[in-house]
Amino acid sequence: MACKIETSMKKSLYLPAFLFLGICTSLPAQPLNRATYNTMIQLAEEQMAKKDYYRALEWYEKAYDESQDRELVILIADLHYMLRDYRKAARWYGRALRRDRERKYAEKRFEYARALKMNGEYDEAIGEFDAYIQEGKDPVKKALAEIEKAGCEWATLAQPVEGVTISNAGKKINSKNSEYSPFLVDGMKEMYFASFHTDDIIELEINEEEGEAATDYEAKIYRAERTDDGWGEPTALPETINRPGFFHGNVTLSPDGRRMFFTRQKVSGNVLTESKIYVSEKSGNRWGAAHEVKGVNGNWIAKSPAVGELFGNEVLYFASDMDGGFGGLDIYYATYKGNGEYADPVNLGPTINTIGDEDTPFYRDGMLYFSSTGHPGMGGFDIFQSPWDGSKWGEPQNMGKGYNSPADDLFFMIDKEGYHGFLVSNRAAEGARSVHSRTCCNDIYNVSLKKIEANLVAMTFDADTKEPLSGATVQLIELLEEGGGQTQSQTNDKGNAFNFPLTLDRAYRIIATAENYEPDTLEFNTVGLLDSKTFEHMLNLKPLPKFITITREEPFELENIYYDFDDDKILPDAEKDLQVLYELMTQYPDMVIELSSHTDARGTDAYNRDLSQRRAESARRWLLNKGIARRRIIARGYGETVPKTVTAKLAARYPFLKEGDVLTEEYIEQLATEEQKEIAHQINRRTEFKILEGPTSIKVEEKRLIQIGNRQVEENVKPPKNDKQTLPQTAPPNHDTLKIHPYSSLYGRKDLRGVPIMHFEERTVDFGTVKRGEKRQHTFRFTNRGDTELVIDFIQACECTTTDYSRKRVAPGESGEIFVTFDSTEKETGETIDVEIFLQNLEPDTEVPIIERLQYSFEIEQ
Repeated sequence: MACKIETSMKKSLYLPAFLFLGICTSLPAQPLNRATYNTMIQLAEEQMAKKDYYRALEWYEKAYDESQDRELVILIADLHYMLRDYRKAARWYGRALRRDRERKYAEKRFEYARALKMNGEYDEAIGEFDAYIQEGKDPVKKALAEIEKAGCEWATLAQPVEGVTISNAGKKINSKNSEYSPFLVDGMKEMYFASFHTDDIIELEINEEEGEAATDYEAKIYRAERTDDGWGEPTALPETINRPGFFHGNVTLSPDGRRMFFTRQKVSGNVLTESKIYVSEKSGNRWGAAHEVKGVNGNWIAKSPAVGELFGNEVLYFASDMDGGFGGLDIYYATYKGNGEYADPVNLGPTINTIGDEDTPFYRDGMLYFSSTGHPGMGGFDIFQSPWDGSKWGEPQNMGKGYNSPADDLFFMIDKEGYHGFLVSNRAAEGARSVHSRTCCNDIYNVSLKKIEANLVAMTFDADTKEPLSGATVQLIELLEEGGGQTQSQTNDKGNAFNFPLTLDRAYRIIATAENYEPDTLEFNTVGLLDSKTFEHMLNLKPLPKFITITREEPFELENIYYDFDDDKILPDAEKDLQVLYELMTQYPDMVIELSSHTDARGTDAYNRDLSQRRAESARRWLLNKGIARRRIIARGYGETVPKTVTAKLAARYPFLKEGDVLTEEYIEQLATEEQKEIAHQINRRTEFKILEGPTSIKVEEKRLIQIGNRQVEENVKPPKNDKQTLPQTAPPNHDTLKIHPYSSLYGRKDLRGVPIMHFEERTVDFGTVKRGEKRQHTFRFTNRGDTELVIDFIQACECTTTDYSRKRVAPGESGEIFVTFDSTEKETGETIDVEIFLQNLEPDTEVPIIERLQYSFEIEQ
C-alpha cells in the first residue's frame, strides 16, 4: 500500500530556499513487459524512502492512471505541494477533498487553501481557510490559517508599489533549475550567487561500491560581471570555496567586501539535512580557504548569513531551526567578538519571528529585510522590512506588491545607494524558465528603484520692483533636531538663480542676502516625496537706503530744487534738499559754502545769469531764515557759463553720454535725437553747493535716497517750464510703441535693441467672487513689439494655477496667447496671484532671463 506523507511546517526540511528539483537518481532497469500496479507502488515507496520525491511522484501518478485508486490522490497532491507545483497541487487537493465525505483528509484543507493562495486565487483561498479554521484540529495550523487569510484579504486590495521595477536577470544568470542568494558588490559591476547552472534534469548516478555520487551535481557559488548588454557569463569560484561533496549557497559579503560568508550543505534526496556557515577572507583578488564560523554552527540548520549592526556592534544575522525558537526557521544574531569568533546566538524575538518561518535576512542602514510565512503576505514567503530604533525592532511591514508575488519571494538585498538590488522568486513571470512546473524553481530578479531626486532653484528679486536681483548670496541650511546640519552657500554675480541638490526627508532654511538689502528667509522640507521634485522659491529682498560722503572740492548737487516758470521762489519739494544742507551747516559751524545755480544755454546770457542769481539768492534766504549766518553762504548765479561735466554716474544712466564730456551748447547740438538734447539741457539746469572753508570731508546719512538696493535713484529732474517764454522747450518724441510696463524686467531700460517686447492687451484681471472649488479661466493676449524673436522658456505660478501657451517662436509683430486656469479648491480667502513668464531671451549684457509678470485677483465666497 502507498506510504503516508506528512507535510511539515518546518519548511527548511523541504528546501524552500534550496530546492533541488530535477535531481533524479538512476533507477534499475525494468522488465520489458508493463509494470504492474503493485510494482509501481513499490518503486514509488522506494523513492520516498530515499527522499527522491520527484521520482516518487512519477510512479504514484502512473499507479493512479493504472488503478484510479483514491488513496493515491492525496499523496500526489502532497508531492506536488512539496515540489512547489501549486497549480497541480490545488487540482489534486480539490479532487481529494470533494470526494472526502468522511472528512478523512480534513487537515489537508490547510494545504489546499495555501496552494490556492499561491496560485493567486485569493477569494477561493479565503473560503478554504475559513473552512479549516472551523474544522481543523491542529492549533498551530489554525493560527497560521488566520494569518494566511489576512494576507489574502490584503492581497485582494494591494496595488503595485510605484517606482520599483522587477525584471528577470536573464538567461546567462538564471537556468531552468534554481538560483539563490544573489549579492551585489562594487555598485552594479559585480554579483555573486548560487546555482546548479544547468538547464537539464540532473541525473544523480550513485557509485554502488563507494555509496557516493559519481557526478558533480551540487550547487556552487558563481561570480558574474556587468556588461553593456546585462550580466555576463558567470564563473564558478575555485574549490577553496566550492568544496566537492557539498551544496554551496547563501552567499553574502561584509560591507568592506573583504569577507565572504556562505553555507555548505548536505541533502538526502530533496531534503536538507545539514547546513553550516563558513567564511573566507579576500587577499588581493583571491578568496582564501574557507573556515567554519565559530559560535553560530551546531546541531542545527544554520543558513542565510548577513553581516549587520546592532547596539553599535558588528553582528551576523542568520536563520536557524535550533531549539527554543518560535516556529520553524527563526532569525538570530551573533555579536562579533573578533578573531573570527562570534558570541552565542540570540533570537530576534516575537516582533520578527513567528510560528511560521523567517529566513534570508539582510541588513542595511538600520533596516532589517527578511522573508516570512508567519506575517500576513500575498504568497508563501513574502519580503518584509523592520526598522531598528536603537533599542527595539519596529513592526514588520510588507514590502508590497511587486516585491512580493503569490509565490515565494526571498533573498532581497539592496546596494548602498538604495536604488539597485536583487530578489529571488519562483513567481510565474516574464522570462522565468523552469525544468519542471512553472513555479518549481527560483530565478534571480533585478530590483531597480526609481531614483527620487530633490533640487532647489532659488531666485532672488528686488521686493519693490520685482526685478531679478543679481549679486546676491543664498545660504541653504539643513535643519536637524540634534543640530549640526550642513550649510551650502552660493553667490551669483551674473544672474539671480541658484541651484542646490537636496537630501530626501530633510527640513531646510534658505537665507538670501545682498549688499544694501534686508535678508529674506523661508523654510521648506523634502519629507515624503514619491517623485523627483524641483522646489522653486522666490526670495524677495527689501532694498535699503545708502549713505554718501561729500568732500571739500566736490560739488554736491541739490537735485530737487526747482522753480516755477520765471520765478525764484522755493517750492516745497526743494525744501528737502535745503534741509539736508541746513543740517550739515548746523553740524559743522565753521563750514562756509558757495551756493550756485546754473541754467541751460537757451536764451540770452544776461537773462540766464540774472535768473540763476535770483534763484541762488532765494535758496540763501531760505537758509538765512533758518538761522544760518549770511557770511557762511556765498550765493552766485553762473547762468549758462559753467556747463555740466559728465560724471561716471551720468554716463552709466545715459549711454549716449561719455564720462568727462562737457555739455556745451555745441556738444548738445551734435546729439542724435531731440530727446537726447533735452536730457542734456535738463542736466545743465542744476543747483549745487561746494565747501569753501571748514571740514575737508563730511559723512552724511543721505535722507533723500541716492540709491535703493542696487539701483541708483533716478535724478528725477522735473522738466521745468522754459527759462524764457521766447524759447519753448522741445517736446520729446512719442515712444508709445516701445513703452515698457512696470511688470516687465525691462522696465527702466533705455536701450531696447535686440530684445523682444511683450505688449499685452491687459496684464491684470479680476475674477471677482468665486465659490470654493470653482475654476476660472482667462486668455492673456500679447504682441511682440521688439526687434527679436520671442521664446517662452517656462511659466511659474502658485499650485492653484495651470497655464498653457504656444511653444513656437513669436516673430516681431506677431501675437500669442497665454491661457491661465485658476482652481480655487484649496483657497480660503481672496488673493492676488502673480503669473511669471520666463523667456529664453536674456536681458542685454547679462545672463538674466527676461521676466514678464501677469496678475489675477479673486475673492472667495464665504
